[in-house]
Amino acid sequence: MSLWYLGRATGVCAIVLLTFSVALGVVVNRKARITGLSGFAVAAIHRNVSLLVVAFLGVHIASNIIDPYASVRWADAVIPFISSYRPLWLGLGAFAFDLLIALIVTSLIRARIGPRTWKAVHWTAYAMWPISFVHGLFAADDLRSGPLLVVDAACVLVVAGAVAFRFLDSSRVAPRHQRARLLLADERERLVSKPAPTQHFLP
Repeated sequence: MSLWYLGRATGVCAIVLLTFSVALGVVVNRKARITGLSGFAVAAIHRNVSLLVVAFLGVHIASNIIDPYASVRWADAVIPFISSYRPLWLGLGAFAFDLLIALIVTSLIRARIGPRTWKAVHWTAYAMWPISFVHGLFAADDLRSGPLLVVDAACVLVVAGAVAFRFLDSSRVAPRHQRARLLLADERERLVSKPAPTQHFLP
């Protein structure tokens, strides 16, 4: 029974951390910064949270496979939709795990594959969240009631709020062809309003 609780707890922790990681990735601006934090700090937080997701997810998968009461095999964790128990919902979990593996591998060989390919694969992280969320919601009945349902609702609100914030923030950003003109206008105004240096003449 302890393995059952361990599997549930680590699964919930993984989706909560993944929610935070995705929300952080959504709200950062084009310079990878948020108010009050440098780009280095944001990258460090994002990296550490992602590592925690991997750790909790590894324990979640291992505990479900080891648990004799759970009908989950090692192959079910990596090959989608072959499980005898709720193949659709467990298959979504396996698919999300495969996406995570792809993110880890491409991050390790980023220098070899180039930033464009890495970024294309990295965008799948945004697809991994809804897939993982649906997997957790329907793979176990107890996740759709009680306190865990409140946790699920909170995760949805966090991601939805992050997306809304980014959309509103992007709508206030001038189009690219106008940014240079606005910057030049601001610089011209700054130079005009700058007081002239005081000149001192020798007697």
